[in-house]
Amino acid sequence: MEELIQKLLKELGEDPEREGLKKTPERMKESLMFLTEGYRQDPRKLIENSVYSDKHEEMVLVKDIPLYSLCEHHLLPFFGHAHIAYIPNEKIVGISKIARMVDLFARRLQVQERLTNQIAETLMDVLKPKGVACVIEAEHLCMQMRGVQKRGTAIVTSAMLGAFRNRPETRAEFMNLIK
Repeated sequence: MEELIQKLLKELGEDPEREGLKKTPERMKESLMFLTEGYRQDPRKLIENSVYSDKHEEMVLVKDIPLYSLCEHHLLPFFGHAHIAYIPNEKIVGISKIARMVDLFARRLQVQERLTNQIAETLMDVLKPKGVACVIEAEHLCMQMRGVQKRGTAIVTSAMLGAFRNRPETRAEFMNLIK
């Protein structure tokens, strides 16, 4: 990977032997390995190790989870917050695992729409809750630094499963709580 990065620097018109760039290939490799570590993690295993039996029947909401990801189209960052809720069906999950799952999926080359669905579908699949909701609000540097160059534009995506899709009052309660 370091050789490829050195070649990339040359293609950009830079001198990879210049003092400020000598260690860039190594640093960029480490950075990319960190930013894509989600490919080397299993989301099911992450959650399954923290599932507990419980009779709680009301919505569990974790909101304002920071996220950072790379757009798969331009390899530029997008960043924002995820809001995730589920209605237990005799099983709950350690709440830190929800935030860790956001990081796991965000640390892959992504589009925000897929990221939103992956989070919701994984929770639904592993916990078998009555419903799952996921809303992500993010800013994309591919829209701000290049292309249309619209700074501060927020993209909002949602995935509503089970009771959040079938019951308007449940969806409304969730949406009201994340405002």
